[in-house]
This record gives sequence, structure tokens and C-alpha cells, in this order.
Amino acid sequence: MRTNESLANLLREERRFNPPAELAGTANITAEAYEKARADRLGFWAEQGRRLSWQTEPTQTLDWSNPPFAKWFADGRLNVAYNCVDRHVEAGLGDRVALHFEGEPGDARPVTYAQLKDEVCQAANALTELGITAGDRVAIYLPMIPEAVVAMLACARIGAAHSVVFGGFSADALATRIEDAGAKLVITADGGYRRGKPTALKPAVDEALTRPGTDSVLHQLVVRRTGQETAWQDGRDLWWHEVVGRQPVEHEPEAFEAEHPLFILYTSGTTGKPKGILHTSGGYLTQTSFTHHTVFDLKPESDVYWCTADIGWVTGHSYIVYGPLSNGATQVIYEGTPDTPHQGRFWEIVQKYQVSILYTAPTAIRTFMKWGDDIPAKFDLSSLRILGSVGEPINPEAWVWYQRHIGGGRCPVVDTWWQTETGAIMISPLPGVTTTKPGSAQTPLPGIAATVVDDEAREVPDGAGGYLVLTEPWPSMLRTVWGDDQRFLDTYWSRFPGQYFAGDGAKKDDDGDIWLLGRVDDVMLVSGHNISTAEVESALVSHPKVAEAAVVGATDATTGQAIVTFVILRNNAEDDGDELIGELRDHVARTLGPIAKPKRILTVAELPKTRSGKIMRRLLRDVAEKRELGDVTTLTDSTVMDLIQSTLPSASAED
Repeated sequence: MRTNESLANLLREERRFNPPAELAGTANITAEAYEKARADRLGFWAEQGRRLSWQTEPTQTLDWSNPPFAKWFADGRLNVAYNCVDRHVEAGLGDRVALHFEGEPGDARPVTYAQLKDEVCQAANALTELGITAGDRVAIYLPMIPEAVVAMLACARIGAAHSVVFGGFSADALATRIEDAGAKLVITADGGYRRGKPTALKPAVDEALTRPGTDSVLHQLVVRRTGQETAWQDGRDLWWHEVVGRQPVEHEPEAFEAEHPLFILYTSGTTGKPKGILHTSGGYLTQTSFTHHTVFDLKPESDVYWCTADIGWVTGHSYIVYGPLSNGATQVIYEGTPDTPHQGRFWEIVQKYQVSILYTAPTAIRTFMKWGDDIPAKFDLSSLRILGSVGEPINPEAWVWYQRHIGGGRCPVVDTWWQTETGAIMISPLPGVTTTKPGSAQTPLPGIAATVVDDEAREVPDGAGGYLVLTEPWPSMLRTVWGDDQRFLDTYWSRFPGQYFAGDGAKKDDDGDIWLLGRVDDVMLVSGHNISTAEVESALVSHPKVAEAAVVGATDATTGQAIVTFVILRNNAEDDGDELIGELRDHVARTLGPIAKPKRILTVAELPKTRSGKIMRRLLRDVAEKRELGDVTTLTDSTVMDLIQSTLPSASAED
């Protein structure tokens, strides 16, 4: 096993990883695809559209006559659920496992494509019985159980747009989303299992439905998962197993226009009001299907794929439901947390199901690093052949640890950049094509036009940084903000006219490869220099004593902003106070330059994270600037902030 010191040496010395020869020889896509797409971008996407089954084949690929409101394959008609389920059964693949469900308590069940088709048909019939028709909206508030996938596909089958809300959100957050979408039905569960115990869900829905503006909801359809006692309102509340279970397993899917709404997914907004990102059918499914097939080099007849995301986020939509199922994949879905009942649970699941493709978040990878190399070493991970990263820029140290300790040094790592708004992966290495660099998403995928520009919208030269923009429309792009076209224009298209501004900072290296630097509001201005929080975090985590780090810019009278860092130490690292802080500050200065030396470093036991694993830097900024804390309801553990605040007075180390 490599020591931390040898891993750090590897990171400094070995910056490139070639594709394994065997994988390169059988890859689903070759380097020629880039040139083909450059020569005829719309022709390339028309070809990808033929991956799907259309009732009416489209004759027009893109209508960009009213930018930035795009229409892709507009005269084509298809049914998304048919593409994800029925056509595989009709092709003789009904006995193939679609979902290996693993519950947190250890219960498990396989769901074949034939069984999934029957359950989706029953659920579609149930929705119709409850008065849901094409164009209606359905809110889904479920744990990671098969019924979540079934519910989404049933909505797609009848043309109702689903609005999935992460099961960790509060009643107020749920109510806001129900009201904005005008949902007629909520699909939920009595609860789910989390950290070894049942956690109630239905009470949050009950509370949400007391809020003004939620009277559009006619029924609440409830999955019995935990069996815990729950309040019940006769006439409104209905059991899933009773209503869905009595339905026939036959349902004729209706074809809808390619621009028919598929789902609304809410994401944070700078005004505090969530934005309802609208995705439609044909273009979205084309790009999610294509990217899942190519970025993960999927071989559906032999691979077992596992995306560890929750169904409530866009990763769960695109790379648990629509991408994998449209490709006939076999995949794992897991209900619980990675440390229940033990810290090797993920690797136990990989071993149990012989997972070959694993897609997870840098936050999780850094957590596994903190827990220790010895934990994954106890399990047989030899089935893995592709590793993926999603959600935020991955620091090179975590990238290399992932590749070495999880991938055994043999698995390519695809570091993917995309957003709720983009719908599908936009920038990523291709595992059989790209010579990868730890920490870099590298190159826009074939058919995608992305670059880095300066404040005047000029493309920056290699070696320079600026803002990441998309310069051409893409099939899975958001169509608007639900009910607010002006907000769509103002948020995404006003900063650089004619270009989509992703809100992320980025830089090009000397080869022209793209490195993501995090959100623009996570770029600090220190003495007139732009410094990325992601770069400082990466520098800190490259130190052998640091397991995880979060960095914020705090207002400073001298420098404009001062760099304040919060670090979690590795289990075997000793916190010797000022000596350690000085060591870390000097390490950052050596790695990034003196301008990036943190002004304050706090060692903490935990960082404030949402239940999706994202670090709440906003709250850390409140602590650093000694302000009253903002909303902490979305945190996994709100007491973390009390612990951090109690550390602050003695944590300063300033020149």
C-alpha cells in the first residue's frame, strides 16, 4: 500500500494517465468523433438521436430561430418511458436485471426489465385513475427505492412532468416547489432508512400541504417502506400498494412531441427563490443516452453500473434513470449512507454485485480517504473498470487516491463537468481515448462547444483563466426557468450575450485542457488577484495531514478578501496548534504562491454539508466574518456549526 508521502510524490511526478490498451481497443467511441462533430455538429447530433426509438422520426435537428429558446428534434414524436423500458423487453431482454436494489437495512431485490415494465404500466394506470393527464405536474418526494424510478417513468409514460424533491428537504422547501410547479399529486413514502433507523418522510408532506399555495394537490400517494405509524387524511392520502397494486400491467404508451416537458428540477437561486429548471424529452434523452454510453464506455451485456447519487438531484435523473435505462444497463441503487452499518459499505456493495462502473462525488472520495486506505483494501474491487467523478471539481490528490486505492491503478477516472441546467455531461475525458490529468475535466465532448473567456467575452489563451461559457446550443439544455422566461434570460444569457454563462470559473492549461475552479462566487479577490477556493482546497488536501478542506473569502480591510480555511485532519495526524497551522500555510504558499497563503486556518472535526454532500461555504463565510448564521435546515447535522463557532477564537494564525 502506498503511504501518504509516496502518494504525494506520485501526484507531483506523474501527471498523465494513458487509457488502458485493452479498453482503448474496444471503446464505444474513438478520437475521430471529435473531428466528425466539428465538421458537422448538427449532423452528429442527428446521428445520436437515432439511438432512440421514435414513433415519428424527426426531420429537423435544431430550431435556433428564437435564441436562446432552443427546439431540438421538434417535429419528432416519442415516448421516453418506452425508450427506457418497453423496447428492451421487446428486444428479448426482459430477463435482464435493470435495478439491483440494496436497502440500507440489508434487504435487497433485483428488478428485471420485464418487471420494471409491469410496474411502470401499473403506476401509469394509477396516475390516470387519479386524474393526472399529459401536461400536469407531479411532485415526487421519495427515498432511494425502486418506486422512485417507477414513479418518474410512469409520469414520463403519460406525459406528466415530474418534479422530484430531495427527501432531505424541509416542509417549507417542499411547499415552495409544489406551489411553483402547481403539482396535482405528491408521491411520497412513510419513510426511508438512514444511518440505521427509519426516517419519516410523510410528515413533511403533510406539513407542506398546510402551506398557502399548495391547494393544487388533490392526492398524496404513499409508498409503505418502513411501516412506521403515520397520520392519514382519508380521501386525500392513498397507499401506493393498494392503488398501484390493483392496476393492470398493460398500458399503451402515447408518443409526445420531442419538446414536450419531461421534468422540472429546482436549483438554488441568488434571490433565495429556487429556479425550476425545465427539461424536455427528445433532446434531453438523446444526450443523456449518448453520454452515458460513451463517457462510461457502457457494455450493457456485461457491465454493472452504480451511480451513488440520490434521485433528488439531476445526477439521479440523468445517470440513474434516463441515461442508463435508455441504454439497457444493469445498475445498483442503494438507499443508505456509505458508513451504515460500517465504513466499508460501498465497497461491500461493489464486491457483492461485481460493480464495474462507479460514479460518485469528490466529497465522498475525500471522506473515504479520511477513513483510511485499509477499509477498501478489505474488499475485492477487481470488477471495477471505469471510475467517474461528479458534482464539483475534484482535487488531484483525491483523483489519484481514487484511481489507486479504488481502481487498483488500472481504472480510468472520468472527471465530469455538467449542471442541472445542462442536463447531461458536457466536459469529460473519454476513458478509451483521453490521456487523463488528475483534477481536470479536460475537453468538451464531441458536439459540445465550450471555452473560457475573459470579462470582455474574449477567449483566453492557453495557460490563462476566466469564465466557462458554452457557445453553441446542445440537445439536453434547459429550455427555460419554469414560469419565468425573463429569469432564464437574466440568469444564464445576459453576462455574455449570445453565450451561456455557466457561473463557473475555469482555466486552460498549456495544452488547452479545461480545469474547473468552482463557482464564480467561490473565486476570491485577494489584493487584486483572483484566487479560486478550489485551488486552495486542493493545495491543502495535498498535504499528508489533511483529509478535507473548505475555503472561503472573508472581507478584509487591507486585502479586500482574506483567505480563511477550515480543515479536517487525517486520523493519524496530530493537531499541534500553531506549528501545524504554520506548516499548512507554508505548504499552500509553496504550492500556489505567497498570495494564496491563508490568513486563518481552523481545524475542525466536521464541515457543514447538505444531505447531498455539498459543503455549505455560505455558512463558513458567516462564521469567518462573525455574522449571524443563515439558514441551516438543509444541513445533515446543524450542530456542526456550533462546534465550528466554538473553535473560532483560538484558531487565528496571522502574520
